[in-house]
Amino acid sequence: MSGGVVVLLAATTGGAPAAEGEPPPPGQVEFPTHCLPPQEAGLPPADGPTTARISVDDPAPKVGDTVTVTYRIAATPAVNPVASELPADVVTPTGRIVLAGAQSGEVTVVGVRRNDPVPPGAALPGVTMTGTFTVTAPGEITLAPGGYTLHTGHPADLDTACTAAGAAPVSERLTATPLPTANLRALTLGTAYGKPGARVAVTGSGFAPGAAVTVAGRTGAAETADRVAATADERGVVRAELPVTDKGTTGVVAYEGTAWSAQGGTGPAAYTVIEAATVIEAAPPSRGTRKVTAVVEPGALAMTQAGESVTLGAVPYGDGGAAGGRIGTVTVEDARGGPAGWSLVGRVTDFAGPGGVRIPGASLTWTPRCVAAAGSPSACRAGSAGTVGPEGAVLASTADGAPAGGTFTVDAGVELRVPPYTPPGAYTAVLTLTLS
Repeated sequence: MSGGVVVLLAATTGGAPAAEGEPPPPGQVEFPTHCLPPQEAGLPPADGPTTARISVDDPAPKVGDTVTVTYRIAATPAVNPVASELPADVVTPTGRIVLAGAQSGEVTVVGVRRNDPVPPGAALPGVTMTGTFTVTAPGEITLAPGGYTLHTGHPADLDTACTAAGAAPVSERLTATPLPTANLRALTLGTAYGKPGARVAVTGSGFAPGAAVTVAGRTGAAETADRVAATADERGVVRAELPVTDKGTTGVVAYEGTAWSAQGGTGPAAYTVIEAATVIEAAPPSRGTRKVTAVVEPGALAMTQAGESVTLGAVPYGDGGAAGGRIGTVTVEDARGGPAGWSLVGRVTDFAGPGGVRIPGASLTWTPRCVAAAGSPSACRAGSAGTVGPEGAVLASTADGAPAGGTFTVDAGVELRVPPYTPPGAYTAVLTLTLS
């Protein structure tokens, strides 16, 4: 079967066809059906129309979402296969729904035993069946009713199999949207500090090839007057020199479009404007004395991470559940000496598994933890517990302020929610941490 993970759910019974003169329910269709009664019944095949409709719980899902589908049969040509009355609650339906368009395949659906008594020779009752499938592609997906089987459990187990005579008409449509893509843009500076008017070498990566990119200074959430235009090369790399003349500049950003955004930009990369000290002497130094000057130069903002990979726990097939683990401990060192804080953001791709099966990156959650080393001027704040996903979440940060800097240890427990009946195998994603 294609079309993703399928989970069978219990269902309620089907409804009756619309009364004469009333409009049919939305999505209701009719299609010619050929029903074969069980051989034990000694009855001829039954041919006639099936009246059915399909509905979904979410007509606009995202790729990776699980959609619940309901297949209601209001009327069938299949008849009671035994010569006596069928008692209540002995008919169990199973069926299939045909997917086409952006995603093809079949969805298996099943219903519960719930019916009124059926007289000898009378048509079998309407039924309702439900199931689920995982959306694997963006675009319009059509759902059409397929064949179904009506199992009767009295006085013996008998199956009446009904197939569509040709392709059944489409009963329901949904439009799937793609998952937001991770922002893989990155920015580095040739130096983290300089005097007013210094030209800073800026290198950016991950931009759209040929895109117009703005490189600008920033203080807090606002841009300063420092600005230069650049163009990404065929590999999406941007190189520019930014003259930093605004003494309020505490960082540098780069972005595509008319304004910075979390999806179209990167940074800020921290930058400190250093003004030359002015020494005023009341009198010339006396003979035999010497002026001694020591300079404390600002350093960089950097991080290191323990280990190269993260291995999560295993979950049993069928049950699904939470696969837990921890990211490798991250050490952040802020030796810039300026007033700017920093932010450590994580983004994760989808988890790719065997046969192209994917678990959405939004299924990964974390609980961050951050500790400042003794003597660090800044206080470290852990990000909120919750979803990581391709859009990203804050792992840890420090606020702007003076004094600033220090050494910080960052960690997080992570948990991946694995859906039931996910095919066995290893599922791998990329977690990207960006310090700015």
